[in-house]
Amino acid sequence: MTSGEVIQEAAARLREAGIETPQHDAKLLMAEAAGVALRDIDKALLMGEPIDFDDERFQSMIARRVKREPLQYIVGHAPFRYLDLEVGPGVFIPRPETETVVQAGLDWMTQHGLMHLRVVDLCAGSGAIGLAVVSEVPGSQVWAVELSPRTAEWTQRNLARVAKQYPSIASNYQLEIGDATSLATLAQLDGTVDMVITNPPYIPETDVPEQPEVRDWDPELALYGGSADGTLIPEHIIERAYRLLKPGGALVMEHDISQGDRLVAYARATGFTNASTGKDWTGRDRYLFAEKR
Repeated sequence: MTSGEVIQEAAARLREAGIETPQHDAKLLMAEAAGVALRDIDKALLMGEPIDFDDERFQSMIARRVKREPLQYIVGHAPFRYLDLEVGPGVFIPRPETETVVQAGLDWMTQHGLMHLRVVDLCAGSGAIGLAVVSEVPGSQVWAVELSPRTAEWTQRNLARVAKQYPSIASNYQLEIGDATSLATLAQLDGTVDMVITNPPYIPETDVPEQPEVRDWDPELALYGGSADGTLIPEHIIERAYRLLKPGGALVMEHDISQGDRLVAYARATGFTNASTGKDWTGRDRYLFAEKR
């Protein structure tokens, strides 16, 4: 069989398993098995050139994907903005919509001409948000909080990975294992933080995800918001962020598309002003933006 036929056969197996993007996944796994970039696979297929790949590894990865294991767990990494982060069992896979949340925070920083920012990333997970900020905003200091020791191992791993590319960040990023909603967590920073950017668990407990990749593989601790409508933990995060922020500071918090109005109201009741809902790349309500006056 030619390389193209191997990919087509693998894509057919993935399609049968219910994978929404079988062709893309087959080519990406081929790229991993060949140790090249996806664009190199596309070019080889277009030119009809053979691809030198590890067939045993490729077939093993396809078998895992057929079982609906997330593609990112299989290849061991996931892109997030300008970073490539390590992921695997025990850590939430960073999503493109969270890049929107980070961008909203960076835009606010730019508009206000802020330098040497103090930023807190509550519910850090893989470290995606905080590591994006500390690597993109020179001179910024980031404190990250993660509840799960197992997940925090991934955070530490990604800190080491990103620090190889941006050596100066090693001393500007600090991770604390603890409850992001607790008043005791980062209490020494209360009233001094410029911005809190966070992606807390927020899925309503009555809305179990249909996708096996999410339902069966993402850690439940990172998914569900602690109540039927999923807003219990986000509301606690709003309260904690309010205490952390200094006057004029801002909160950007990702949430479910059903929670915008409720969380805006809760933020205002907590003391925030200019609370509003921001949209993701697809135009869906995706995050709370609120300023402390």
